[in-house]
Amino acid sequence: MSVQDRSATTTRWRTVDIVTTAVLGVAFGVVFIVWNLVNSAVALVPPVGGIMNGVYLLPAVVAGLLVRKPGAATFASTLAAAVSLLASPYGGIIVVYGVVQGLGGELGFALTRYRSFGWVTAVLAAVTAGLATTVLDMTIYYPAVAFWSVKVPYGVLTVLSSVLVAGVLGLLLVRALARTGALSAFASGRSRV
Repeated sequence: MSVQDRSATTTRWRTVDIVTTAVLGVAFGVVFIVWNLVNSAVALVPPVGGIMNGVYLLPAVVAGLLVRKPGAATFASTLAAAVSLLASPYGGIIVVYGVVQGLGGELGFALTRYRSFGWVTAVLAAVTAGLATTVLDMTIYYPAVAFWSVKVPYGVLTVLSSVLVAGVLGLLLVRALARTGALSAFASGRSRV
């Protein structure tokens, strides 16, 4: 392995890792502000509301795939939530969601020991982030709803949305950025996964 490629396997953060993860967090925070408006306008109730959650899981999956360092998913997701708090109809709890969603995505990357960053890992990180979101939603907002008729379908729709939006679109976004050369400082910009 060349010295350049070791950035993907070391846990040491470089300045470029920190700055890029922060930029991702801020950019997705702005996306969240718009998505919060859409989500509030649509106002889908569980279990159907789960289909809206995939967008909120993008920063965790994209940052993990792009930066490839432990903590990137949580950092980007938490920062995105904090930025969206500036215009959020949901209040401070949104930052808790950012942390939980980031940790959920982080779990998917940890299960592969931060060594694999292709389709399987993108989907795995999306699934674990979606499950984390489902557990938090059901615990805070819907503790008394029926398990089989609401909680399970909500979880399935959240995970499906997460896989399609955060997993599939997230990986395609990272690959598209890599093709432009913008990620040349990262292993994700040099790999052909």
